[in-house]
Amino acid sequence: MTFDPMMVRPLFPALNQHINQQPILFFDGPGGSQVTQSVLDAMNHYLGHYNSNLGGAFFSSVETSALMATARHAAQTFVNAPSASNMIFGANMTTLTFQLSRAISRDWQKGDEVIVTALDHYSNVSSWQQAAEDKGATVHQVRINKTNCDVDYEHFDALLTPRTKLVAITYASNVTGSLIDMQRIITAAHAVGAKVYVDAVHYAPHRLIDVQALGCDFLVCSAYKFFGPHLGIAYIAPQWVQSLRPYKVEPAPNDGPARFETGTQNFESLAGFIAAVDYLAAYSRTLDTQALSLRQHLRRSFDAYQTYEQTLSRYFINKLHRYNNVQLFGLPHEQHRTPTFAIRINGTQPADVAIALGKQNICVWHGHFYAQGLCEQLNLIDNGGVIRIGCMHYNTFDEIDTLFKALDCDLTLK
Repeated sequence: MTFDPMMVRPLFPALNQHINQQPILFFDGPGGSQVTQSVLDAMNHYLGHYNSNLGGAFFSSVETSALMATARHAAQTFVNAPSASNMIFGANMTTLTFQLSRAISRDWQKGDEVIVTALDHYSNVSSWQQAAEDKGATVHQVRINKTNCDVDYEHFDALLTPRTKLVAITYASNVTGSLIDMQRIITAAHAVGAKVYVDAVHYAPHRLIDVQALGCDFLVCSAYKFFGPHLGIAYIAPQWVQSLRPYKVEPAPNDGPARFETGTQNFESLAGFIAAVDYLAAYSRTLDTQALSLRQHLRRSFDAYQTYEQTLSRYFINKLHRYNNVQLFGLPHEQHRTPTFAIRINGTQPADVAIALGKQNICVWHGHFYAQGLCEQLNLIDNGGVIRIGCMHYNTFDEIDTLFKALDCDLTLK
């Protein structure tokens, strides 16, 4: 059975609304996806019936504690962590990364080295630059390969030394959609004793994460990128959960994942996150009556989403190839990428394109998307960046057709 987006589109209220009597085309998924009614209902139900904090003897606190445990299990299953104790939550990936960078860098010294990349969102660059500055460590930045907007692996190999304490790298570019050979990076980093911190924010909506297969030390993502609420999720490998010394309030817990979680958690978002994971697994449940685990359902669902998204990518790129005045940054085919496309139209500023499309209820992004190193290396940082068009598995071929008709009519693509 082939995945059909029309099976899931009715579940998303935003996809079925009209503005000025016209439908909306959401090609802004890389900046944040739409959410299902089930996510909204879960958040509303928790807040309306059980709003409380942890540790109380009364019903709503007991329910909140159970919700927290369920959320950790959902996160464990989503990334295939060894234990729910490896999973922590926070406001977003950026906040978690700044927080974790302080704990990870506590013992860094002058002469230690850190590697970041020009492909990354700067939440996974600035946090490490500032932590290194505090400790007198040196930061090296890996160049991108301009041809395919991937990491320059030879440059990475040249920068890696026994002094490298940490490699911080994205799993997939939030601008070009390029997928990284993460296994190569992790194997090389571990060979010199370096930890690896993976930004999986853009990867998570499109491919199923498996931290045990990767062997990474840390991995972070954000639920609002995969059909959930604004919530940051982090995986910490078993060997670091207790050995790291997080900055925390006393007498907050000194054991387990809670030692990394400052203040009261966003419990309504945890409820929404659980519902988002259930949604992602739901397609598999429609296929047959097999008694599969949540992880198995997620695997089958993601296989279907990935196959469908590759057809969307092929369709989009084939249409793009018809035009001589459009530059695509990244891979010119559907393999080794997500359905996220960074383009520029000759003689036109990206902002003008986004504004023109926005007036027609076609949502796309423009700018640098905090991928400062990428845009600097491509000489785009002071020139308006790029137009970013991103598909999720709820997008359709008809929507892509409508997008290109709008570009043809209003922006004279030739």
